[in-house]
Amino acid sequence: MQGLRINGHSHLLPYPAQIPAYLKDQEIFWIDEDRKYMLQKNWKRPVTDSSFFLDEKLEWMERNRIDHSVVLNLSQLYGNGLRIQDMKQALRFQNDFNAGVQRDHPKKFTCGFVVHAGFIDGACWEIERCVEELEMQLLCLPTHYMDTSGTWRGIFDEETAPIFELANKYKLAIEIHPYDGEKFIKLENTAWRFHLVWMIAQCADAYHFYTLNGLYDKYPDIRVCFAHGGQLNHLNIGRRTQGFDGRPDLFEGKVRPRKAVGHPNIYFDTLVHDTISLELMVRRQKGTDQILLGLDDPYPLGEMESERQSSYPGKLLDLAVEEGVISTQQREEIWCDNVIRWLCGDAQEKFMKRITKGE
Repeated sequence: MQGLRINGHSHLLPYPAQIPAYLKDQEIFWIDEDRKYMLQKNWKRPVTDSSFFLDEKLEWMERNRIDHSVVLNLSQLYGNGLRIQDMKQALRFQNDFNAGVQRDHPKKFTCGFVVHAGFIDGACWEIERCVEELEMQLLCLPTHYMDTSGTWRGIFDEETAPIFELANKYKLAIEIHPYDGEKFIKLENTAWRFHLVWMIAQCADAYHFYTLNGLYDKYPDIRVCFAHGGQLNHLNIGRRTQGFDGRPDLFEGKVRPRKAVGHPNIYFDTLVHDTISLELMVRRQKGTDQILLGLDDPYPLGEMESERQSSYPGKLLDLAVEEGVISTQQREEIWCDNVIRWLCGDAQEKFMKRITKGE
């Protein structure tokens, strides 16, 4: 495994013609013909890099010496707030699209699938389909979801237990990713506050309940990665522990927060944007075994080539080596071994055969 560079946090847009007319007609999701915008009803976002699309992504990976990428679902297709039939169409399209990318390019991509936690039976059926029929092993979930009554809940709510029981049965890797904060945090959406501030808080909220409820022990065969470095999780452990110890009446039946620190089935990606934040993560986790490389490409908050930001994929880890935060050996493990261990657990042989097939 030494020498491979695997990106554990990537995204991919379909080409405009690949998106079913139904999704555009219902204004659920589409790409304009010039590939300049991704759109939903009353929303659009610029396509900021050509590597949002498959052929260009492969060229970008080649140029940046990235051997393999883990493609997550698009956050715009979590399905929150859609009618059930629209939600089913959107998620089915996303999962089939990602499965096709993995099937057609097994050496280059491992792709995730998404379910809607507000519809438990349907979510479990889709997990079974994606694992049994599409041979996918990465479940992508939002930090928060809207239930059938219109109430927003955390993904680790008691009602979602059947999802995690099934994921545990299949020994899935799970990615927890924030989005939709502006739909339930009642603040004006200015200065990109929901991406720059509230996404980090959403991750911390999900981690709060995953660890308080001891789900890492309850479901020992799933491996959960928190996106964007779970940045606030590491900073906030002291405050959470202080609250737990100081107000035990509020935490009856819960697990002390510090017990989760360094647990082998809890992972974080490297997308924290500066070496001080990365150093805090390394110190908090007492090493780098639970840290995996994540670029969040091709989004502008990802680690992309950028003259203005003086950036390139992998720069943060290179700086961390220069500053003595990590060793060169740890950098290699973050780029490779740790990503594979999160994706596969003990079943790494099948993965290695797939990505080295034909070599």
